[in-house]
Amino acid sequence: MKMIHSRYFDFHEGLHVLKDPATGLTGLIAVHSTARGPAAGGTRCWSYTNTEELVVDAMRLSRGMSYKNAIAGLPFGGGKAVIQRPPGSSFDREALFRAFGDAVASLRGQYITAEDVGTTVADMHTVRSRTRFVAGLHTEGEAAGGDPSPWTALGVFECLKAASLEMLGLSLRGATVAVQGLGNVGSRLCHLLAKEGAKLIVADVDTARAQALAQKFGAKQLDSQEIVSVEADIFAPCALGAVINDVSLPNLKFKLICGGANNQLANEHHGELLRQRGIVYAPDYIVNAGGIINVCAEYLGENAGGVEGRVRAIPSRLVSVLREAETSGRAANLVADDLARRIIAGAD
Repeated sequence: MKMIHSRYFDFHEGLHVLKDPATGLTGLIAVHSTARGPAAGGTRCWSYTNTEELVVDAMRLSRGMSYKNAIAGLPFGGGKAVIQRPPGSSFDREALFRAFGDAVASLRGQYITAEDVGTTVADMHTVRSRTRFVAGLHTEGEAAGGDPSPWTALGVFECLKAASLEMLGLSLRGATVAVQGLGNVGSRLCHLLAKEGAKLIVADVDTARAQALAQKFGAKQLDSQEIVSVEADIFAPCALGAVINDVSLPNLKFKLICGGANNQLANEHHGELLRQRGIVYAPDYIVNAGGIINVCAEYLGENAGGVEGRVRAIPSRLVSVLREAETSGRAANLVADDLARRIIAGAD
């Protein structure tokens, strides 16, 4: 077996291999930290090109969840499950997620899962048939829970509005916002932006979805790669990570980057390069915390009424980090990382 070398290994508490040939389950549960409580983070089901790509994605995502949960003030650590999607569409999805549920159960509460890219509320109900360490389920009455993506979208929208006004002096009304990725979060974000009066440029790998949304809001439609270099006031990445990289960064023509995707920077130094270009970068794990706030409220048996207030408090934390970055002359992602580490260590 080829050894995988990555700096992301350094601070993980555990990497738990998922392998069940009978159902086709292959993947990893990465537990980054349980210092503040059980490691909470969703389950991603995606087609990875190789094992190294899967492992590194799991580790980056789990570390991001530790930082996200810490800055959001949640009593949870960070973890993430990543599943290699079996080829084709004929695999037994329920059997696969039952096997995954057994794997989650075997960790005895060290890791709490929910949905993420490529997984659904229905998948989480299948997991729930095997373990209680899961959230993101259908709920009734006033209980918190259900699909977390509307809360993620609301948090992203409120952060966009606050960061644009505070850092650029720009209202969203009449501003041009380029949204990459029109899944559950991106499409809801477009609805909120259109209602606010923003001008939209949209892109998605599913061109039919992008075309339908563009027609609905009178938006300009571009290819998913092309949108990264379009001229706009704000860029909202809501697809997969590493969109800000050595290739894309020289072509960026935005004043602010603020979106729902995880791990938007391919590497940490890209934050500094953005700062040198005068582009405001809103650290993704602060911005997109709305979903995990809802998931954790559900797991703790809380009322849905408190979720909205917590989500609407996200922008104040973001602006505080952006102001500190501006004052100190440091990249915003490094300021946010330092804050998260201090909180996890109990220093803040």
